Amino acid sequence: MRKLTALALACVLAATPVAGQPLPELGDSSATALSPQMERRIGEMAITELRRDASYLDDPEVNSYLNAIGQRLAAAGPDPRQNFIFFALRDPTVNAFAIPGGVIGVHTGLITTAQTESELASVLGHEIAHVTQRHMARQVAAQQQLQPLMLLALAVGILAARSNPGMTQAAIVGSQAAQVQAFLNYSRDFEREADRIGFQTLQAAGFDVSGMPSFFERLQKSTRLYENNAPAYLRTHPLTSERIADMQGRSANEPYRQTPDSIEFRLVRAKLLAEAGTPQQAVTTFEGVVKERRFADEVAARYGYARALLRAKSYAQADAEMTALRKTGAHHPMIENLAASIKRESGDPEAARVLLEAAMKEFPANLALGYNYVETLQALGRYPEALDAADRLAKAYPLEPRVHELMAKTYGALGRRTAQHRALAEFYLLQGSLPAAIEQLQLARNAGDADFYTLSAVDARLRDLRGRQAEEKKELGK
Repeated sequence: MRKLTALALACVLAATPVAGQPLPELGDSSATALSPQMERRIGEMAITELRRDASYLDDPEVNSYLNAIGQRLAAAGPDPRQNFIFFALRDPTVNAFAIPGGVIGVHTGLITTAQTESELASVLGHEIAHVTQRHMARQVAAQQQLQPLMLLALAVGILAARSNPGMTQAAIVGSQAAQVQAFLNYSRDFEREADRIGFQTLQAAGFDVSGMPSFFERLQKSTRLYENNAPAYLRTHPLTSERIADMQGRSANEPYRQTPDSIEFRLVRAKLLAEAGTPQQAVTTFEGVVKERRFADEVAARYGYARALLRAKSYAQADAEMTALRKTGAHHPMIENLAASIKRESGDPEAARVLLEAAMKEFPANLALGYNYVETLQALGRYPEALDAADRLAKAYPLEPRVHELMAKTYGALGRRTAQHRALAEFYLLQGSLPAAIEQLQLARNAGDADFYTLSAVDARLRDLRGRQAEEKKELGK
């Protein structure tokens, strides 16, 4: 396999639940074997490693949607105080996985396969349950010979080996093999517990609970088409008829609740479908859907068609399709952002700027519009304005790597070398490359265009990152 899948994560991070067991008490053995602080540390290291992977989808529209629906579910779950980060991986397989510390990854194939928003929510609720039930901590408590730091090193090592399957295989053999196999032996019990908690969360969050059994039943039926190559979700989340029957029974005992899909779900799904395959394949697919009116939602169909045309660089057609889309009366920041992208990429950044400024008055906190606006100002050569816009984004979203990358590009265009290297340092740090961040600060120190106070700040940050680097080497036994 070319990269880490949830199977590798399951080997390292899965746990032994007891069906019906409540959240562990703060004083129980799981809390001492693997503390919440250690779980957060694992999550932080995992997300920085994942951001470096080529499949990480740096798309603020997709990830903002996943976080919105995920936070809605988390707030209705058994531990609403738990922090979560949801993100997408560009992968056509149907899969999702949870990492301790509240990090939940979702393959784009899962989003496009889900026929309703409640189906997608049912999987997210299931993954949230793995985190809130602290499965990893409970497994470490049961496997006392497996030390938390050893587990942390193993987890990060496998994450770093996403593009090197040989490293992944090596990481799970040797002295750790028995403990890793023990995690898999308990997978069905722990899946049943996640089903139960996930179902309760789905219901409390106001989604259609029938989405859970319908989605898993459809996945199970699809295995006949895959033979030995079942969908990834079924390989990493073993599914049995007993589990499906249990979910169906729970759903049948609840009153029917009609839950319409949000426009965000429909637009995000259309966007991902428009970005799948080759540009011409996407255009052909959506063209047929729109012209033959084979759609349940005209807005999503026309949005997907316009995005596919943009991807194929058919700018005039994309612009015409946007006109048709606007005639439906639909109004959403994703639609405005697409309209501006069509203008900018077709060579009319000034028209894009006008569209974006109008949209940002209505949706001032929208990160995707902010990115597009900064890039449009850069395309116009209006770098001081681009810097002001990027600075506002950095204050609102300090943990987004791309914000700092945009700032670095703008500083570079303005000839501000020290500031450029400082921004790149923050970018590389958030991307999980601590050595590269330190190198950028060293370049900032020697750029020669900073005053005393700026250099003092650079030196302070450099000491901080070098100290962090030394601590990480000590922590991982390097």
